[in-house]
Amino acid sequence: MKCVQRNKLDFSGQNIYVGIDVHLKSWSVAILSEHSVLKRFSQSPEPELLHKYLVSNYPGANYFSVYEAGFCGFWIHESLTDLGITNIVVNPADVPTMSKEKLRKTDAVDCNKLARELRSGSLEGIYVPGTATLELRSLIRMRTLIVKDSTRAKNRIKSLLHFHGVKIPEEFIRCSSHCWSKRFLRWLHNLELSTEYGKKTLELHLEQFIRLRKMLLQETRAIREISRKAPFAKPIRLLSSVPGIGITTAATLMVEIDDIVRFNSAEHLASFIDLVPMCHSSGDNDAVSNMTIRRHFMLRWLLVESAWTAIRIDPAMTMAYTEYRKRMNPQKAIVKIARRLVNRVYFGLKYEKEYVSCIVK
Repeated sequence: MKCVQRNKLDFSGQNIYVGIDVHLKSWSVAILSEHSVLKRFSQSPEPELLHKYLVSNYPGANYFSVYEAGFCGFWIHESLTDLGITNIVVNPADVPTMSKEKLRKTDAVDCNKLARELRSGSLEGIYVPGTATLELRSLIRMRTLIVKDSTRAKNRIKSLLHFHGVKIPEEFIRCSSHCWSKRFLRWLHNLELSTEYGKKTLELHLEQFIRLRKMLLQETRAIREISRKAPFAKPIRLLSSVPGIGITTAATLMVEIDDIVRFNSAEHLASFIDLVPMCHSSGDNDAVSNMTIRRHFMLRWLLVESAWTAIRIDPAMTMAYTEYRKRMNPQKAIVKIARRLVNRVYFGLKYEKEYVSCIVK
């Protein structure tokens, strides 16, 4: 019987696990089999390069990879998936870490840890939205950034006036509708400081503020246009039917939640937003503390703001807030109202029904 030497590798039926520590200019990669560490190396941040290496060295295997969510977004996930690699993206806080890995943290340790936990099956991937949703989310999130920059521009102007001893007329301070109105901006434009340099500084600050206000107007118009287009019109209509939630908040909720089916219940959605308390139970002790540190800051802030509006226009929320205020301070009471708004949001999106406000007889 003649023996034939095999020159071709075949990893058919075997699983290869890849942990990727993603950085801007390089990736640290650890490759593990079911029983051993096969390779650790650094490479350029190119999914195609990693795929080529796996196919060349471990042909026919089933490839599984993981990296932590962060600045890089989800384009790496999409590229790896398109190349035939089963990839997941994980929250860095959900990766089990041994004590020695905390004391000695390097890129090699991090990528090896990811591959090891992927192999053990202890990692659960986060939800990855589609490209269209991510781009729409970027557009709507930009409004928040513009509002923050606009507020900073206003504060800089006020600080400049205060620094130079210029008092704002009482009519603009007393009446909120006149503050930053055309009359107030005209007064600022006509304001004379001691030198031309002070005047120029004020003009530049005003130019920045006016430019930001124009950007905010464009952003608001874009969101309203989105709210009239399919397939966004229906979910935005459902969300804005809830008292306290306007078009902008509804659009933000729509793109941040994306698919309501991924939440098992309203409690799950509230946990995602951070409107459920932390609990510490051991033996006979059962303690409930502040809200969880895992949060979606933007949605939590928007829902709390919406809750303040809801208690003014919705009788049911007004009554609930009144009852909460009997045993807690306003800040805690309004969070309870925001939690109730989550129930309405979940119901509207889950069952595709508009909210019907109650009527006090």
